[in-house]
Amino acid sequence: MPFEFIKLKIQNVQLIIPKVFEDDRGFFLEGFKKSDFVKNGILDEFNQDNQSKSIKGVLRGLHYQLPPKGQAKIVRCIRGKIFDVAVDLRKNSPSFKKWTGEILSEENKHMLYIPEGFAHGFVVLSETAEILYKTSNEYSKEHDRGIRWNDPEINIDWNIDFTPILSEKDKIQPFLREAKDLP
Repeated sequence: MPFEFIKLKIQNVQLIIPKVFEDDRGFFLEGFKKSDFVKNGILDEFNQDNQSKSIKGVLRGLHYQLPPKGQAKIVRCIRGKIFDVAVDLRKNSPSFKKWTGEILSEENKHMLYIPEGFAHGFVVLSETAEILYKTSNEYSKEHDRGIRWNDPEINIDWNIDFTPILSEKDKIQPFLREAKDLP
């Protein structure tokens, strides 16, 4: 199997470590293989691929979409290094309001699977970073929502010693207690 699937502390969130075939010419890896992902409980239908590039200190998130346009994601950093975070927003979940985070980088080539019902965000730790991610539903402005990145109720330890660079949209996201819609 070209992947190792590691279940994280929040149910259904998984770290995916691809098998990398490396030699003096470079490397090869499989970034997605439907049959292996399905065997490991990962949704088998992805409908959109996204790529973003950000400079050091940029923090994007915490974003999610409401049903019926909720998004599961598979996130991979192909250049640079990020700290990637998933927050459980499923009200009936035993891990509601809990978060988990992983370092994703071009060196480790790890991926993070984030199911529907979670908010997602990341902070760039390298000079620049490029992120590729698959989503199970296409972007829908009507269903797009967010939570403040530094919400004290969630209390994410971003492990940064700088003030992050935020979009205007992310600067005004509501705190969890103010959010009108959760997945």
